[in-house]
Amino acid sequence: MQAFKNFQASIPAMPAVDVSGFNKSFRNTVQATRERIGQVGPDGITELPAEYKALEARVDALKDVHQKLLKITKVHERESYDYPSDVAESLNEVGHQAASAWSVFANKNLKNTNLPIPIPSPSAPTPHQPKTLPHAISRAAKAGATELGSEDRLSIALGVYGAAMEKVGDARLSQDNLIADRFVTPWQATLSTSIGLAVKARNNVKTARLELDSARAALKSAAPAKQEQARLHVEEAEDKLVQATETAIGLMKAVLENPEPLQNLSNLVKAQLIYHSTAAETLSGIQSEIEEAATAAEGEYRTSRGA
Repeated sequence: MQAFKNFQASIPAMPAVDVSGFNKSFRNTVQATRERIGQVGPDGITELPAEYKALEARVDALKDVHQKLLKITKVHERESYDYPSDVAESLNEVGHQAASAWSVFANKNLKNTNLPIPIPSPSAPTPHQPKTLPHAISRAAKAGATELGSEDRLSIALGVYGAAMEKVGDARLSQDNLIADRFVTPWQATLSTSIGLAVKARNNVKTARLELDSARAALKSAAPAKQEQARLHVEEAEDKLVQATETAIGLMKAVLENPEPLQNLSNLVKAQLIYHSTAAETLSGIQSEIEEAATAAEGEYRTSRGA
């Protein structure tokens, strides 16, 4: 028994735990649950200012617009978004890289063993080729011109077209870089910072409102000896809700009045305009040349057939 007493004495005293925060959170959860299942009438839910609710709806719309446009425009951060064949080409490149790495490893580590040593591939590493549809068309057209090997009209036209599509592909990459830098990144920042802060402030308002309604409900059911303390809790909760609402209104107004999203949208349009203008100008520059070649080839064909 004495040993047990000594053991008890050796146990350090546990610090006092402040459960007020837990109790407040629990009361808020109970209040929110009762509201959700319809156990609280309209008179038991504090009505927020009309200005606050109007701003809340506008910020929700702004957040939704940011999320939807970002979901689509983030594609410009991926080079091969318009070129599905990139998947097969990438796997092929990975296969070549793996074979090359194994060859190097084997030559270093399998010497003086009975295991066969692979013969290293003499091919030089392939330089990066842009994975865009215009670049892919350009490569195919240039390869076709080389394979034909003659100075006939089709071979020349393919070479001209391949050079033009390479320029179009380069313009597309420039567009993507501009969109990613001047639209996607700042819109993402706006969504996660200023809009995010406004949403967080609104959550604080919701919490403060639940605390107030919970405190009012507690005041109604409080025993006479505890009514004064319950009344003080209500006054404290009212002040907290007013402060939280004013802060949220200020942050929501700042988000809605911020001109930066509109400037970012202007940058998106400019980047697209530059790309499409470059593509149109480039293709217009070769269209007459290829059309003349096609007309001449058709004339020669008809003449030869008529003969």
